[in-house]
Amino acid sequence: MSGNPLVRLGELGQSPWYDYITRDLVASGELRRLIEEDGLRGMTSNPTIFEKAVAGSRLYDDEIREATEQGRSAGEIFEAIAVADVRAACAEFAPLYRTSGGSDGLVSLEVSPTLANDTEGTIHEAERLWGALDRPTAMIKIPGTEAGLPAITHCLAAGISVNVTLLFSVERYAAVLEAFLAGMEQRLARGLPLGRVASVASFFVSRVDGKVDALLDRQGDPHRLRGKIAIANASAAYRLFEWSLGTPRWDRLAKAGARPQRPLWASTSTKDPRYPELYYVEALVAPRTVDTMPPETFAAYRDHGSPAVRIHEGVAAAQPQLRALAASGIGLAAVTRELEQDGVAKFAASYRSLLAGIEAKAEELAPFHPR
Repeated sequence: MSGNPLVRLGELGQSPWYDYITRDLVASGELRRLIEEDGLRGMTSNPTIFEKAVAGSRLYDDEIREATEQGRSAGEIFEAIAVADVRAACAEFAPLYRTSGGSDGLVSLEVSPTLANDTEGTIHEAERLWGALDRPTAMIKIPGTEAGLPAITHCLAAGISVNVTLLFSVERYAAVLEAFLAGMEQRLARGLPLGRVASVASFFVSRVDGKVDALLDRQGDPHRLRGKIAIANASAAYRLFEWSLGTPRWDRLAKAGARPQRPLWASTSTKDPRYPELYYVEALVAPRTVDTMPPETFAAYRDHGSPAVRIHEGVAAAQPQLRALAASGIGLAAVTRELEQDGVAKFAASYRSLLAGIEAKAEELAPFHPR
């Protein structure tokens, strides 16, 4: 048993991933250290992360300058940067990918969030990015929107590993699970191998309390549900995941070599200062799951995490808590629908801001040509 709480999470069956990527993380050797010493088992990215990396540093200036001189657009420049960074991270994770049999060592790159409601556009971009990355350790992030569901099935059937993102409701998670199973069944029907296709379903946690707590506060919180609904919601999703693994449908796929689509807990950093720093991470320690943490939360867990499987406590409490929420007149379905719309809008805004930042840098770095 390891003394490092992060390594201990891995021993308990939960993979700690890093919700962060930047070029110097790889170049400095820090990523390799995180993998070797802290049990880091994967990495996720999104437009907000790339926006901070590109705008907040000079790491990419030479690349932006050169690409601008070649006449490339901001979108093309960003894609080149993102693909290069993800490929570099994939190389660092390759040994872990091999030793874990392909379960871990995965690095995610997101399709443009501006395509969240465009099925065909998502499929086209996912296929293009998958080809550009050309790494078995890569994953393509596809939003779990209604339009994203058929894209998820298509991509998995095509052999593209998929990280389904922006999940907030158990009902949508059930539809994502169906999309996953359908994609794997299509591969099986075509006689294609299943084992090398990986998938996770990213269920966002703390943002649920951010919305629900405000509604409870207005009522005076008579049922004392403050800070409990996000964990209850995630626990209900985990219960559905466990149930799915006991079905004949999954058994047939598993016997053909398929890996389960693991729940991935996202947005587990604490936003409300009234809650402990590791509140959501500790509550959702569970076998066959992933928790992707930003650097600050990752470091905090290394320092004072207390790993133990607690998900079953959450599952036991979830249904009474969710029923009490409904009895209070707060509609969780409406909350999660709003969160999905907000999430898509925020990532799209970050993407547009990222491109604007690249354009501004390109102009700043362009050589001066006197008239």
